[in-house]
Amino acid sequence: IVLVTLTPQFRSLVTFPDFIRIVEGTTHELTLHLPVKLYVRQTQEAGLRLNGFEPVAGTWEAFTSPLSIEPLKAGRYQLQVRLFGLIPFRSLTVEVLPAIEVMPGGQSIGVVLHSEGVLVIDHSAVTTAEGDSYSPAKEAGVKIGDLILKINGITVKDKHHAGRLIAEAGKKGQAVRLTINRDGQLIQRTVRPVYDVREKTYLIGIWIKDGAAGVGTLTFYDPQSGRYAALGHMVTDGQTGKPIQVQSGRIVQAQIAGIEKGREGQPGEKIGTFSAKAIPLGYIERNSRFGIIGTLERIPEHPLFKQPVPVALASEVHEGPAELVTVVQGRSIERFDVIIERVVAQRYPEDKGLVIKVKDPRLLAATGGIVQGMSGSPILQDGKLVGAVTHVFVNDPTRGYGVYIEWMLQEAGLLTGHPSEPMIP
Repeated sequence: IVLVTLTPQFRSLVTFPDFIRIVEGTTHELTLHLPVKLYVRQTQEAGLRLNGFEPVAGTWEAFTSPLSIEPLKAGRYQLQVRLFGLIPFRSLTVEVLPAIEVMPGGQSIGVVLHSEGVLVIDHSAVTTAEGDSYSPAKEAGVKIGDLILKINGITVKDKHHAGRLIAEAGKKGQAVRLTINRDGQLIQRTVRPVYDVREKTYLIGIWIKDGAAGVGTLTFYDPQSGRYAALGHMVTDGQTGKPIQVQSGRIVQAQIAGIEKGREGQPGEKIGTFSAKAIPLGYIERNSRFGIIGTLERIPEHPLFKQPVPVALASEVHEGPAELVTVVQGRSIERFDVIIERVVAQRYPEDKGLVIKVKDPRLLAATGGIVQGMSGSPILQDGKLVGAVTHVFVNDPTRGYGVYIEWMLQEAGLLTGHPSEPMIP
């Protein structure tokens, strides 16, 4: 059984899709590693050319593998596939999209996020007049990573607001009722504030934060709507590892002052600077699993791209040469040579769809490969935007992961469909 499951024939049966996307003007091939013909029926008016032939809607036609699908016009089309003309095999939805073009990014950006509520990042000891030292919140069941949304029914604005509400309740001898988001579940915890003789105020024994800031890279923006995406992965709190629930946020221009080079076992880092009070380039609407999403207020300059470039869906990306666009000094955007070593088949949107290796000697000399702060740097292949850098291999900084640009476009609302739908395998 194990040997059978490792064969190309078995894998092609399992991975044969039930949903694919194709851009007008491109062709997609589906291969079934079996010596049988595929009997295919198009259920509505002809919108697809199969192996160079335009089948009549409602009739079964026999085709040899690979099955070449060439779109004739935009729309959604249903194909029914049988093996040997008898065995029902797949019902395949083909979504044909108009050609999509966006402006690639590569600019370094400062990211300023303000969370919904306040995040518990640690417990702290409250020292009483009797000399006792403990955390009332910990004893009441408040955990690290909890997101406190309300205190006594009042929506928490920031950490200073939370501190005032707790101190006011303590002065009145009242307990505080915390409304907490814990891994998506709303729970209640009641804690009685204790007077801390060192801080001379009432506390409940937690460290909290209300946002995050850092440096990343703009991936793309739509020149018509101003919709943008950056980073390629979700922003999480560095201490708890929890996703930051965004209440508001903005991106601003940043510049790279230096590089801490990556080495085996120790990822490198871009040392970026920016002013949180600078005029925003745009605002952050969502902290999604494929990066931050929002709308630009100002169009950033780009010396390398004066016109939008076409995007490649996951089915078009292939192993081979590509280029990475990023900043390693100041605000200068540069192109660097990379190799796409592996293209990962994905039935559903996931990160780590690409494995890339830095080949450009200039980038290797400057950074050692892929470093923190490079997340979101666009990857182009054959003149098309195909993905963005997301992670570095800790044991090999010259290599890293990338996400398909298709998933980021979808999160930004620039593609039809929903991120949970099965996509191109």
